[in-house]
Amino acid sequence: MALPETASVPAGQDDPSRCLDHNAPMLKPSLFARFSGPSERGSGALPLAPAAVAALLWLLAALVCGYWLLHIWGRAPLTPVAAIASNPLQADATMVARALGALPEAPVSAPVAPPLSSRFRLIGLVGQPGQRGAALIEIDGQPPRPVSVGAVVEGQLLLLSVDRRAARVGVTRDDPAAFELSLPEQKE
Repeated sequence: MALPETASVPAGQDDPSRCLDHNAPMLKPSLFARFSGPSERGSGALPLAPAAVAALLWLLAALVCGYWLLHIWGRAPLTPVAAIASNPLQADATMVARALGALPEAPVSAPVAPPLSSRFRLIGLVGQPGQRGAALIEIDGQPPRPVSVGAVVEGQLLLLSVDRRAARVGVTRDDPAAFELSLPEQKE
């Protein structure tokens, strides 16, 4: 392997392994020297890479300073917000509706509650003459449940009696508000 021209061999030594610059990595130009341009050792020219890095850093510093200066100088002084009017306009809903063509409303009476018996539906009966019986009653669309005579159907309501096709429900036996549930008609 021949030494590059930059390596010098001392006089009287023909063996390259004995010279001072025998390390090949030392003889290669460094990465920094590759970007520094055509300058050679001892030429006196400044390398380009450090100058380019310094120029980029100064440019970045100038841009940051300019951004913050424009940001600070660009703010407008704070101005107070005008007070809101104290009496906003109130619209009369009935007058607006009449202007849009709605008919005057009739006085609405209190809604009439459906009868208590409408919540219950008799599904089936079991009973024999002279004995107690039971009824299968559905309440508010829930699954039906069996209730024996004298037992609570719901709340204070009791199953008072069962007949061949009906069941009587009320608070007491002589309750005037007691109602009768009857089995649905059979389809033939």
